[in-house]
Amino acid sequence: METIEAYLERKHREIGLLNGCLTSPRHVPCPRSVDEVIRTKFQLTAALRAEHALQDWKATETSWSATASPTSGPFTFSYDYQRADLKVNGPSFYEREPGCGSETIYTASGMAAISALLLAATRIFAKADILVLPGSYGETLELIDRFVPDLRLVTLRLPLDGALAGAGAPRILLLDSCVAAGAFEAALRCDGSGVDLLIFDTTCFAGRSGRIRRVLRWARRSGIPVVMVRSHTKLDSLGAEYGRLGSAVFVSWSEEGVGHSLPERLAAETRDAVRLLGGAALPAHFPPFVGTADYWALTKRRVAAILRNGRHAARRFARELASLSAELHFTHGLYVTLRSRRPLDEASARQAADAMSRDLGRDGLPIRHAGSFGFDFAATEWFHNATTDEYSVRVAVPDLPTELWNDLAAAIARWWRAHQ
Repeated sequence: METIEAYLERKHREIGLLNGCLTSPRHVPCPRSVDEVIRTKFQLTAALRAEHALQDWKATETSWSATASPTSGPFTFSYDYQRADLKVNGPSFYEREPGCGSETIYTASGMAAISALLLAATRIFAKADILVLPGSYGETLELIDRFVPDLRLVTLRLPLDGALAGAGAPRILLLDSCVAAGAFEAALRCDGSGVDLLIFDTTCFAGRSGRIRRVLRWARRSGIPVVMVRSHTKLDSLGAEYGRLGSAVFVSWSEEGVGHSLPERLAAETRDAVRLLGGAALPAHFPPFVGTADYWALTKRRVAAILRNGRHAARRFARELASLSAELHFTHGLYVTLRSRRPLDEASARQAADAMSRDLGRDGLPIRHAGSFGFDFAATEWFHNATTDEYSVRVAVPDLPTELWNDLAAAIARWWRAHQ
């Protein structure tokens, strides 16, 4: 159990890391409350973005100045017109897996990364089946269904016995970090030798998560080429949503040797898709505080706190909201979903999320109606399960001291029972 005193001291270190990236750091005393933590972190990241714009005023979209040298903390950039040829040098958001190489293409968002990748895949696989697990990210499924007709969407069913075996058409497995824990584990128990490509959406896992290493080792044993796609807005900015940033990382195994491997061909096609779709990343959106030992240590501790709080919430809601719980065991452990006694649609689920956040917020509890996760406050929003077509309310678990989160989780359970 983390005390409020230990929590505030840890948050002071996070604030210090952000503050130290300013040219002239401010005097920032140790915060005295969660609200002060939240406000200070968002104010500092806003100041960092403003400072970046003022310092790199020559680094425009058209790169007109030969003296422009755009940077963001440890990241350096080079590009020509509209960043179509953007090159980024800087630390990785992942831990390097021994025995494998990788190439990273940065994009303006996570959806920009997977959109470009899927379009690139159709240049290599004329027709292919794309296998998805139940509960995969709804917008990715919508993208495939509406805009990538050469990829036939196949939703797998549990148990997965033989589901990944070879077939006539090439097979692409989309493994999403937002699926339920049971489905994720079932996939990793399968023989993947019949899969031609693994697209691994890591957004809901910390960059150094052991689950990422497990998936890469599973893919390597089965000889599957891998591309990892990610939205960096969620877990990579110390809960302060520094900017919209996504990436696709093309993993090559050392035993593949040199030459035109599938990851290399995909990377080339993806780079062209990013260029033609105008989806290149903005240098201003790269967090200048990443990559240091302090950053990794603080990120590890805050994600561990969220996961710990998530386990507490799942047990409480299973006990107190058994019939009103939609999914309590996502593989990432970052949020849970709650259902109503009456069917919800998008509008009514949004209204419920807003009303609960507003009512509990009036009581001084750190909860907001916000469409993301990984914050220092609980975030509520509507949630659509694209597999079942059911709507619910998502409660994103925050990085809060244990006792305060337990009090907030109890308040959420009481409110939900009374109003839904």
